[in-house]
Amino acid sequence: MGSPSAAGRERGGAAKGLAATSAGVGTVERSRKLVVCVPQDPRVLDSMLPYLTAYYGNPHSRTHAYGWESEAAMENARRQVADLIGADSREIIFTSGATESNNMAIKGVARFYKSRKKHIITTQTEHKCVLDSCRSLETEGFRVTYLPVKKNGLIDLKELEAAFQPDTSLVSVMTVNNEIGVKQPICDIGEICRARKVFFHTDAAQAIGKIPMDVNNMKIDLMSISGHKIYGPKGVGALYVRRRPRVRLEPLQSGGGQERGLRSGTVPTPLAVGLGAACEVAQQEMEYDHKRILQLAERLVTKIMSEVPDVVMNGDREHRYPGCINLSFAYVEGESLLMALKDVALSSGSACTSASLEPSYVLRAIGTDEDLAHSSIRFGIGRFTTEEEVDYTVQKCIQHVKRLREMSPLWEMVQDGIDLKSIKWTQH
Repeated sequence: MGSPSAAGRERGGAAKGLAATSAGVGTVERSRKLVVCVPQDPRVLDSMLPYLTAYYGNPHSRTHAYGWESEAAMENARRQVADLIGADSREIIFTSGATESNNMAIKGVARFYKSRKKHIITTQTEHKCVLDSCRSLETEGFRVTYLPVKKNGLIDLKELEAAFQPDTSLVSVMTVNNEIGVKQPICDIGEICRARKVFFHTDAAQAIGKIPMDVNNMKIDLMSISGHKIYGPKGVGALYVRRRPRVRLEPLQSGGGQERGLRSGTVPTPLAVGLGAACEVAQQEMEYDHKRILQLAERLVTKIMSEVPDVVMNGDREHRYPGCINLSFAYVEGESLLMALKDVALSSGSACTSASLEPSYVLRAIGTDEDLAHSSIRFGIGRFTTEEEVDYTVQKCIQHVKRLREMSPLWEMVQDGIDLKSIKWTQH
C-alpha cells in the first residue's frame, strides 16, 4: 500500500475544524482535536454529493432509470464494504449504524434458534448496545454468560471454552474495545466457536479500516460495522452475515423486505455510497494511517508519562489499537481535567455513556480502583490528527494535571509519604 495522494491529504487537512464540533464540545480553537468520533473524509463527501442532488432515485424502484442508477451505486458500495473484510457482497446488509447491527445480530440469531438454543456468551466490556441487547434477551428467557476480562482487558480463552453449553447459539466479542483500545484474540475465538459449531459475532466498529480484518480467515459469522468510525457519514453502517455455513436471523422490523428480508426500509443511497467510499479509502490507506497513528500515539504517551508521575495506561500495551488511548491521572478528577481542556475534544469514556457520572464499567471490569477510574481520560488519534495537535494537547494536559494536583489535599498527603489506603475515612 502506498502513501495517500497529496491531494487527498491536502483536502483532508481542510476538514480539521469539523472534529471538535462533531464531538459536541464547544471550542475556542476548533482545529484542536483528539477524539474517537472522527471527521468525514472530504473524498467520501465528494462521492456522496451526486446522490444528494442529481441522482435521487429510490434504489428499490425497478421500473425506471432513476431507480437503476441508485441501485447500481448501492450495489457498488456493498461491494466496497465486502472487499474491505474479504466477504461476498451478498453478505453485506446496510443498517443505520453499529448499534442497529449489534441488535440485529444478537437478537436475530437468538430468536431464530430459540427453539433449540437458549444460551449466549459475551464479555463484561462490550459496548452498551450489546450488553443491553443481552439483558433484553434475558427477560425473554435466554441465559447469558458475561465473561470477565483480565486486568489487561483481554478475555481468558480457557474461561471462554468452559462457558460453552450444549445450547449455546452465539458468542459476541468486540474486536477493539471502544474505551481502552485493546484487541481481543479474534482468530482464536473464531477457531473455538467454529469447532463447536457456535456462531461468532464481533462488534468491529472500532477495528474496520484500521486493522486488517478477514471474515474467512478469522472465522467470523457476523460483523457489525459503523460508517462514522472510518471517516464516513453518520447514520449508516452494515452487518456482515455469513452465507456458508448459513447464518439465519429473525428480522427486527417488518416492511418491504429490503436487504434480503433482514432489514426492511429504503436504503439511503447517499449514506450507503459514503460508507462504501470510506471503506475503499480505508483499504488504500490503512498501512500508512496505522504507521502514522502509532507514531503520534507513542509521542503523546511518552511525553505525558515523562513529565507527569502516577499516570496509568489502561489496557494491554501490546495487543491494542494505538489510536485509542486511555490514561488515568491519579489524584485528579477526570471531569475537572476535561473542563480544563475544554478546547480539546476529549472524553472520559464512551460517548454512549457520557451522560453518566458513574465510573466507566469497562475500567471497573479490568479491576481499576474507583478513584483511578474517575480520573481517566480517553484520547483518540486519527487520520487527520497532526503533531501540532498532539503537542498542544500534551502541553495543556501536563499543565492542568500539575495545577489540579496542587489543589488536591490527597496529592499533598501522598507527597508527605502517607499511604492513602491505610486511612480509615469517616462520613459526617
